[in-house]
Amino acid sequence: MQVKILGSAAGGAFPQWNCACPNCHAVRGGQFQGKPRSQTQVAVSADGESWFLLGASPDLRSQIESTPELHPRSGTRSSPIRGVVLASADLDHVLGLLLMRELQPYPVYAAEPVIRILRDNSMFRMLNRVPNQVQWQPIRAQESFKLDSPTAKGGGISCEAVAVSSHYPAYASGMQASDEAILGLILKSTSGGTLGFFPQLAELTPELMSVFAKLDCLLLDGTFWSEDELIRLQGSTQRAADMGHIPVGGENGTLQRLADLNTPRKMYIHINNTNPMLNESGAEYRAVREAGWELAEDGCHFTL
Repeated sequence: MQVKILGSAAGGAFPQWNCACPNCHAVRGGQFQGKPRSQTQVAVSADGESWFLLGASPDLRSQIESTPELHPRSGTRSSPIRGVVLASADLDHVLGLLLMRELQPYPVYAAEPVIRILRDNSMFRMLNRVPNQVQWQPIRAQESFKLDSPTAKGGGISCEAVAVSSHYPAYASGMQASDEAILGLILKSTSGGTLGFFPQLAELTPELMSVFAKLDCLLLDGTFWSEDELIRLQGSTQRAADMGHIPVGGENGTLQRLADLNTPRKMYIHINNTNPMLNESGAEYRAVREAGWELAEDGCHFTL
């Protein structure tokens, strides 16, 4: 299974357009020991020809253009992108679908409540102007489905959704609670390589820790370093937990709680622009690297 990380930041990217926090100010001024990042986007392929997107970020057009493997290859209209898998209805995870509205047929795999949120939204009706433009494919937690296409070689990729939170985005707060509001994804190739994609994690349970231990690579929620990060920097009233995220640092952070995790490759993704671990000369970045973790970076490409 080939994995491409097209984007690795949380919503708003890094630097964020309206932010002058220490990180954003320094990176704009060329004084930052770290890398700018676009909003989180991952693409996977079993054969290097047919690709599936995990999420659809607002930065998707530029991410596709910077990735030759995702360019059209023949005819007037075509795409090697064969489908999209959604883990939630968060805006920074779905807005890219509106950039894929040019009558190109493809399936979108998502939990039923997420499909309902999008299909009931008048803007997303642009995805169904003609029959079979977008085929909405409901998925359920703890059930596997195939990411396959007529042109895929090697048997495709199997995907299993894992329920991780009932936390809907603010614009859909009126939805009835569902454990499938936010999913993690476990992808497995026919060669046996396994990838875990968990960009938003509100709770770390023993069951999830057991799932993580069986992976070859884990892409995990790295949104915030501390519980009160936005409160201290921006005067926000929201803690990390209020926004559905476990911080990386601190006694209850994932870096400490997963200290014994022996997954071969562990990467933080969906990193907020305020997170101090983005500074590669800082103590937080060193703590992450010394613990055996990496920060996902735009353009990273590896095979499992």
